[in-house]
Parts: sequence; structure tokens; C-alpha cells
Amino acid sequence: MSTTITSREFNRDVSAAKRAAEQGPVTITDHGRPSHVLLTADEFDRLTGRQEPMGDRLWKDQDPSISLGLPERRIETERELDL
Repeated sequence: MSTTITSREFNRDVSAAKRAAEQGPVTITDHGRPSHVLLTADEFDRLTGRQEPMGDRLWKDQDPSISLGLPERRIETERELDL
């Protein structure tokens, strides 16, 4: 089963497109023309014949020493509600 959605529909509800991709390829159109196809990672791996997990591909050649500069996470104690 194949689904076609507009890029506007995709932008409005990415989760619905991802759910639809579980059933088969989702073609995304831009100005009425097919522009992209959304597949699950498993389906992509099957089509390309790759055995390497998606997560490994995403981290390949990454420099773990790169800092994102995120602020340290603080955990605050619970406060009583003043109703």
C-alpha cells in the first residue's frame, strides 16, 4: 500500500506520515509533483541491502568530543501549591 500526501499535510502532521509509513512508502508532493518518499528505517535497510543499524549509520564518523554547549540540567525540589 502506498500513500501520497502534500508537503503541507506532512508539515502539519509528521506523526501521521510516520504511522502511514509503517504500512508502506509515503510519497510527499510539492506543488503536485512527487518530491520525497518516507520509508521506515527497516524498509530502507531492506531495499538497500544494508545490514548496519540506522543508529550506527547516524553516528558514523561523528566526533564525540564536540560539545553542544547545553546548560546543565537542574532538578528542583517539589514546591507546595498555593491555592
